[in-house]
Amino acid sequence: MSAAVPSPGVPDALPRYGPGPRRVVITGRGAITPLGLTWDETWAALLDGRSGIAPFTQLDASDLPVRFGGEVKNFRAEDHLDHKTVRRLDRTVHLALVAAEEAVRDAGLQVTPETAPRAAVILGTASGPARNAVTAAKAMAERGPRAVSPYFFPSSGVDSACGEISLRFGLQGSSTSMTTACATGSTCLGEAMRMIRLGIADVVIAGGVDDSLTRVDVNGAAVSRALSRRNDEPERACRPFDTARDGFVMSAGAGVVVLESEEHAVARGARIHGELAGYGATTDAYHVTAPHPDGLPAQRAARLALAEAGLDPDAVDYINAHGTSTPKNDTTEIKVIRGVFGSHATRVPISSIKSMTGHMLGASGAVEAITALETLTAGRIPPTINCDDPEDQELDFVPHKARDHDVDVAVSNSFGFGGHNAALVLRRWRPTH
Repeated sequence: MSAAVPSPGVPDALPRYGPGPRRVVITGRGAITPLGLTWDETWAALLDGRSGIAPFTQLDASDLPVRFGGEVKNFRAEDHLDHKTVRRLDRTVHLALVAAEEAVRDAGLQVTPETAPRAAVILGTASGPARNAVTAAKAMAERGPRAVSPYFFPSSGVDSACGEISLRFGLQGSSTSMTTACATGSTCLGEAMRMIRLGIADVVIAGGVDDSLTRVDVNGAAVSRALSRRNDEPERACRPFDTARDGFVMSAGAGVVVLESEEHAVARGARIHGELAGYGATTDAYHVTAPHPDGLPAQRAARLALAEAGLDPDAVDYINAHGTSTPKNDTTEIKVIRGVFGSHATRVPISSIKSMTGHMLGASGAVEAITALETLTAGRIPPTINCDDPEDQELDFVPHKARDHDVDVAVSNSFGFGGHNAALVLRRWRPTH
């Protein structure tokens, strides 16, 4: 006799193990986005309600159905990396390396031969080194087999970025690349947290990256009807939770954090930005692109994350929404928020920074977690721009302008094609002793 399969949305027997034997804190953050080449630049633009979405300048999109996106502007890998490294690696890896360097600097982290075996990397990408692949295919088609760079094969894997980060900083713990589509960045942070909790590592550099703004990738997303087609007003194209939304905006970026066990961070006198207190991950098992219509597995991910943090939904002061601006995703996320938070849903501020950054794919969850982290210390919440007529008039989407708000606990949602769901709970850090 087969066992009964429980409903994916029923929260029966959720673990409630509080902060766990090892608390996990964030000591460094780095980001490169369409809004800035550092985290500080990105954060300032978010608070200003600035859009980073504009007509493409790095590819010829004149004959494409979508001619705009969120490019990383004014980024020169040569300003940060040596010539040989720049030449042999894809731009995606350039972004990841530079964001990781910012995070490590911010953390004041120095890896020694003694600490290296317990320092790890989990960094993912949804698309991998896409530009390298397109360039190599084009060169081979036009000039023959000898035109393909000898660097192509060793640098074309999805693990390229995490391997290069390990090499650059001398990290000898596990080096892992994970992909859960648009939830990748959040998944990597959550799984890194688990490594530290379980005592496998003391330090993990974690995050996500993508720069797949090629003619092939943009056109592919466009013909699948996933992208907004507001070519005449790109800065208003990404409209999370607005009734006039018509698709997401494809962007590039990288987000990286340094996670440590609390005792490791305190022992070395690190500045602690906040605590990563909970993580939940589920899968819809419903459709290759469409979310579960009731969002039940996504609700369970959020409940798992809150349970791990030992918190009730009413304790949450801010929700950083996945908020892609696609009709189905935003409707489902509203159901998720209402389902998890109940009457508190109408009292908690919710915003989607994708309204300004666009969708950075594998990087989005990591950058959005950094955003939620920043609200804990800054006491300010970035807005959802272009949200003129919200689908749910009772929810507070922080429209148009940033807001002062005291945040002690924040939740960051991420959902990906294929039904991947990840939720993170970030909390203001208070020492154990």
